[in-house]
Amino acid sequence: MRRLNTADSALYLRNQHGIARTPATLRKLRCLGGGPQFRKAGRSVLYDRESLDTWAEALVGEPVASTAEVAT
Repeated sequence: MRRLNTADSALYLRNQHGIARTPATLRKLRCLGGGPQFRKAGRSVLYDRESLDTWAEALVGEPVASTAEVAT
């Protein structure tokens, strides 16, 4: 399994899920919480693709046919 660094993870989220998050946002979410799970390898931060996929799917809402169906 190839793990991704922060910059590659941001590209992966955009290309695979259409979710635009900058590397800076992913770094901020690591500190504040609420981002995808990650691993540390010394000073390096690595993301598993499975963790990125799980996190992205949790952000995406259910399909709807009209805006009247969207829960606020």
